[in-house]
Amino acid sequence: MRTLTKVLAATAAAAAFTVMAQPAHAVVPPEHAIIVCQSASFYANYDSSSGPSGLIRVLGYGNKVGHTRGAHPVYNGWAATFDFGKGDWGYVRNECLGGYGSW
Repeated sequence: MRTLTKVLAATAAAAAFTVMAQPAHAVVPPEHAIIVCQSASFYANYDSSSGPSGLIRVLGYGNKVGHTRGAHPVYNGWAATFDFGKGDWGYVRNECLGGYGSW
């Protein structure tokens, strides 16, 4: 019984690591939102040990983006976000997302 428990625990840990190591792509369509900060840096990657990396561009207030709360990952305040203007995924500060369902 202990061996089965250890195997199941190792399998669950490997599955969790695999999910966390995935790039910011959604299984569910992103919910419409906008950038509510004056400017928000939009990064290609997020690593829990070193933070965001690979600045793609800076998004301004009102840029149309997507993030589905509860479905798309948020790591240490950095939310996986879809930029509808350019059609790509990245990470932006969660507090810069708002106006959900406004367009």
